[in-house]
Amino acid sequence: MDLSSLNLEQLEAVLHKDGPLLVFAGAGSGKTRVITYRIAHLIREHRVPPRHILAVTFTNKAADELKERLTHLLEGSEVRGLWVGTFHAICARILRESGRAIDIPPNFLVYDEGDQLDVVRRVLVDLDIDEKQMNPRAIRNAISRAKERLTTPEQYREQASDYFERIVAAVYPRYEAYLRAANALDFDDLINKVIELLETQPHVRERYQDQFRYILVDEYQDVNYAQYVLTRLLAEKHRNLCVVGDDDQAIYGFRGAEVELILRFEQDFPDAKVVKLEQNYRSTQTILDAAMKVISQNRFRAPKTLWTTRTGGAPVTLTPARDEDEEARIVAEYILQQVRLGKRRFSDFAVLYRTNAQSRAFEERFMRERIPHQLVGALRFYDRKEVKDILAYLRLVANPDDSVSLLRIINTPPRKIGQATVREVQAFAAERGISLYRALSDPELHARLGSAAQRALLSFVSLIERLREYAQQHSLSDTLKEILRQTGYLEWLQSRRDYESVERVGNVRELVGIALQFETRDALRELEPEEAELSPIMRFLQHVSLASDVDALDEREDRVVLMTLHSAKGLEFPVVFLVGMEQGLLPHALSESPKEIEEERRLCYVGMTRAKDELHLTYALSRGGYEGRRSTLPSPFLRALVVQPMPTLYQVMYGAVASRLSTPSVWQGAARGKSEAPFLPGQRVRHPELGTGVVVRASEANVTVMFPGGKGMRTFSLLDCPLEEA
Repeated sequence: MDLSSLNLEQLEAVLHKDGPLLVFAGAGSGKTRVITYRIAHLIREHRVPPRHILAVTFTNKAADELKERLTHLLEGSEVRGLWVGTFHAICARILRESGRAIDIPPNFLVYDEGDQLDVVRRVLVDLDIDEKQMNPRAIRNAISRAKERLTTPEQYREQASDYFERIVAAVYPRYEAYLRAANALDFDDLINKVIELLETQPHVRERYQDQFRYILVDEYQDVNYAQYVLTRLLAEKHRNLCVVGDDDQAIYGFRGAEVELILRFEQDFPDAKVVKLEQNYRSTQTILDAAMKVISQNRFRAPKTLWTTRTGGAPVTLTPARDEDEEARIVAEYILQQVRLGKRRFSDFAVLYRTNAQSRAFEERFMRERIPHQLVGALRFYDRKEVKDILAYLRLVANPDDSVSLLRIINTPPRKIGQATVREVQAFAAERGISLYRALSDPELHARLGSAAQRALLSFVSLIERLREYAQQHSLSDTLKEILRQTGYLEWLQSRRDYESVERVGNVRELVGIALQFETRDALRELEPEEAELSPIMRFLQHVSLASDVDALDEREDRVVLMTLHSAKGLEFPVVFLVGMEQGLLPHALSESPKEIEEERRLCYVGMTRAKDELHLTYALSRGGYEGRRSTLPSPFLRALVVQPMPTLYQVMYGAVASRLSTPSVWQGAARGKSEAPFLPGQRVRHPELGTGVVVRASEANVTVMFPGGKGMRTFSLLDCPLEEA
């Protein structure tokens, strides 16, 4: 194994053998290479058996890439036995292997966010709470946050301090009961149950601590408290824990991630070795300089400066547009021009934005201009209604007690089982303490129903039983085809005869194709013992439930990528358009506290550092929304970049500023230099006597500030300005 391609810092991280290791890996600094070589070095040079190594990645895509690189580096056979996967995938595997010790059978289902929402809605109905008054998604998120903090329903009830929290406290235990009845776990349970397993079963804890003698955790800045506790539990015996991350790229606070955990690693492990990877292999120095100017405004970060041997490079551009439609047109024109000149392929370009809603203008413009594109991070393939319907049938075949799946398809396609009948079934099942499926065949229930409802329910039960019997003798893909045939689902979709139904039929057929690919892949690999215990259907359902947005990205296709900044984490593109650089979008309007603003700035930094060769920033002067069209202000994050005039995209394309797009005077003044216009509209400033205010207008000569509390609007000359940044 040749280590000569590693730089000194990478080599230092790879050669470190025993004891805790913290690797601060800046954007594009080759961290995957370091993790790969470190594992390979442990196996090849130190003769560590692969089964004693655990590597935790942030996405399935990253796990697959790591396995592929290791297989190439170690010539395949030496990798067998290595555990690589996301926290959720690793924990699902541990529970299927050892969960019986805490009464979790290996054939449990994993409920995704949609399933969890369905359960919350069922509980709200039970509690007679109108979901229009109490948002089910907010309740689901609150339960998830509680689980991430390892807070039980009982503890949550004791801590509940306001009306919303008291509602959550009422929903939480019933939500848990529904999951238990369906033999299901949600994503948070996968981790929490492993923690429970390790804490309550000393022999199991000893087993996994001895098995995982070397642990590597990637993207450590994005772990939440539960994942932190799990990592500490597994590593506490041998202490060979290597964590790799970058606090400047911590962007998942809204999911419960705590950037403080990577910053306190040296307190947790005072003897930890710390290595900083600051050489960037992705971007030009011009792009890195701009990104560092933005991120250096954050106060709570480990000091580091990225550098590269790719000196110079195309200038970072900033382009205002009249509205979101012109913003999309500007981007589309540039892409078409570069492709037609033969300088770029469509797949070289990525359009990154803060919110999914921003994709609309780009999708419409790209369709009009016939620019091939793929949308990542919006509605997952597996979240589409028709796909979820067929998966619900498959889950019911695997586990008839899955009441969430049953309720989804009991009358889909329509089979004359109305809501009144369903409510009667639910009430009866609740009275008897049995699952909905078992209630369907109960003679006592039928005595309450009319003959038509009885026939419809028995026909449904007969359908599911036939499919269950078929599945025991046939392959996964054949079972899916049989589900479509016996339920009449495809014919039902096709009978609608509209464009949407054509697309839905295509999605259902795509699901069968995915199942075929899964079968082929399964046949070519050696299954782990706990996997072999599961049916192909259960293995496929776990694969589907743990799939993420980015897993759907097909990098082989020659298409422009449209995706949110959160989805872009870990990816790179030759040309990046970071669009919607406006106050209220980036930073987002809901981010108000200093901590939240710092995370938004990190999100901006992540977007900027996805670019390899070109980075183009755009913003709209007005944007449509729920309340109509409104004027917008440039993002205050741009202020850090105002150190020299930056050419617009039109200058790059045509060598001169196009007359059809006039840069607003506020930006012309700001672009000439910080000394002439150090303030931007929307920025918070402080006056020694008037207190804190917000900049309303700024030019190369004056700045106008609105002060609250009746003090009104004041204008100051920049020649003698008493204001400072708040």
